[in-house]
Amino acid sequence: MKTVNLFFALTIFGSLLAQQKASVEVTVQHADGKPYVGDKVFFVGQKTKSTLSGVTNKTGKFLVDLPEGDIYDIRILAIGDEVEYNTIEVPEISADLAFEKMEVTIMYEAPKNYTLNDLKFETGKSTLLTSSYTLLSDLVEIMKLKPDMRIEVSGHTDNEGDEASNLKLSKERAESVKNYLISKGIVGGRITTVGYGETRPVADNSTSQGRAKNRRTEIRIL
Repeated sequence: MKTVNLFFALTIFGSLLAQQKASVEVTVQHADGKPYVGDKVFFVGQKTKSTLSGVTNKTGKFLVDLPEGDIYDIRILAIGDEVEYNTIEVPEISADLAFEKMEVTIMYEAPKNYTLNDLKFETGKSTLLTSSYTLLSDLVEIMKLKPDMRIEVSGHTDNEGDEASNLKLSKERAESVKNYLISKGIVGGRITTVGYGETRPVADNSTSQGRAKNRRTEIRIL
């Protein structure tokens, strides 16, 4: 679990508003202070289940209005899944008061390598199963939000079957992922592909569980 530091300041002054919402300035940055550009952050109300979101600009900031009286789970769109970080509470206040200012700073280090555990292909083929589209759609959205991002897609297999065939299959599966991304509007020049076949196992190939872990697709941020 990543460590995230949240800093917020809340000031209330006397004024009447029709709707009570806290205007929150969100800053997302590396631990060294460098801003994350194009990060999409979600605030999910624990009571209402409503979701509000924003995308960081070139300074790593955005504004979002959060209704009072709820605790919001903070999540960031990431390759493979939304990552849950922390919560923030916007308390209820009386009708003659209003929120003046709230600031939230999220500090974290995004990984450079991701394993797409839920990415599935037809057995022994490079054809993507439709169940993989949601996962890849998230990757498409991230790459559109971050137009300077370039990635490497790598395919891996277990050690069952012919070594040369496994190498070929791993390359074809990586290419299938690239072709899907291109079909959704991502420029092909931003994506490189490589197949490693059975040469880079992460688990014991002598068990079915180990072989399942070795049959994987990975994304590396270049």
